[in-house]
Amino acid sequence: MSEPCIPSLSSEQIQQLLEENQRLREELAELKRLIFGSKRERFVPASQDACQLSLELGEEVQQEAALVKQTISYQRAVKQAAKTATRQLLPAYLPRIEIIIEPEEDTTGMRKIGEEITEELDLKPARLFVRRYIRPRYVSQEETFHIANLPARPIEKGIPGPGLLAQIIVDKFVYHLPFYRQAQRYEQLGMKIPSSTLNGWLPAACGLLEPLYLALQFEVLHATYLQADETPIPVLDNQKKGTTHRGYHWVYYSPEKKLVLFDYQQGRGREGPTKLLKEYQGYLQTDGYQAYSDRRCGSL
Repeated sequence: MSEPCIPSLSSEQIQQLLEENQRLREELAELKRLIFGSKRERFVPASQDACQLSLELGEEVQQEAALVKQTISYQRAVKQAAKTATRQLLPAYLPRIEIIIEPEEDTTGMRKIGEEITEELDLKPARLFVRRYIRPRYVSQEETFHIANLPARPIEKGIPGPGLLAQIIVDKFVYHLPFYRQAQRYEQLGMKIPSSTLNGWLPAACGLLEPLYLALQFEVLHATYLQADETPIPVLDNQKKGTTHRGYHWVYYSPEKKLVLFDYQQGRGREGPTKLLKEYQGYLQTDGYQAYSDRRCGSL
């Protein structure tokens, strides 16, 4: 069997073949990286260094890179569109007053094909009114008089109704509106009510809320876990003209029931928590103030 004839190559030809083999290996490695590598490794920067290897990529690789760029541009466009502000819809539970506006032209014989609805939010200012109780008086044949009893009223023989008293309390303690400003507003509504009169109605109105406060206190003190803290507040005193004294709100919070109880005390002594927590049998979390450590406060 004759051996194959291997042509003899010069050293220069061998060197050229080695260089071509090395170049093909590098191109093959680069193509594998572009095809099978991670996405960020597939991109070829637009500007390359002069010493970096320049590859003539095929048409498929160029199409893939262009497709990826197009996808990124689309995602950015979606995010930008999401920032577009939209008008808040008016709640459906608000009452509607419908106003139908017909065209100026005569619509006789025309066919209605739809309608356009435009909504605007408006406010009707508060107004005062007088509720009159009229009770006819009768006399029988026996000369006895008969008249209906008045319904229960918030302040006996007083003129404020329940709605007015509720508004005074809300403005005072929720919106922190002093009585002289409330008096100015009621005067604008057509009734001059001195601030001293508003101040006089307040204790009687607060007395009506005492059953609600006692019910809240019952619920809070029957929680298994409470958080407590005290905070100072300036208090006006009718015994001290032109000055205030420091009072304290002792605040008790039930995390499990989401309820807050305010217990006002004139001082920061242990008398307040001792009295309120005397029968309490749960866990109490405080900041370590000694007033809470009294054993008479219950199971702390």
